[in-house]
Amino acid sequence: MEQAAAGRPCPHCGCARKHRCGQASGLQRFRCLHCGRSHNALTRTPLARLRKKECWLPYLQCVLESRTVRDAAQVVRVHRTTSFRWRHRFVPGAMRDRPTTLSAIVEADETYRLESQKGSRSLTRRPRKRGGVAKRRGIHREHDCLLVARDRSGQT
Repeated sequence: MEQAAAGRPCPHCGCARKHRCGQASGLQRFRCLHCGRSHNALTRTPLARLRKKECWLPYLQCVLESRTVRDAAQVVRVHRTTSFRWRHRFVPGAMRDRPTTLSAIVEADETYRLESQKGSRSLTRRPRKRGGVAKRRGIHREHDCLLVARDRSGQT
């Protein structure tokens, strides 16, 4: 991380001129010669101000395995609220890692699930209790279509 930060410009003003200015929490601090503000390798990144650095990689593996928040907390041995907070920091970074194009042989499939209006301030239908069932059989506008495409190299 520190090697990547050495060539990175100031996250506050974008100036490339800086000098080393001590250490904090085991990370090298830098001071910008233009704006005078200090920063480290994690400033303005999703990992900024997170503790327990030794648990980040095992937790990221749990996120990639799609484990639940509680299960990931047990595996990494952190509290479930810490696991919840970390999930919201790590998942957007993992989502950016998705390929923009698939190559070679691509397989696609769709599945239909009942439309969820959870969190909506105004429902366009009567609420369903405990998941519920559709009013009509087959594909209908009550369903949302989820499309998944994956190539033979494993990119989804």
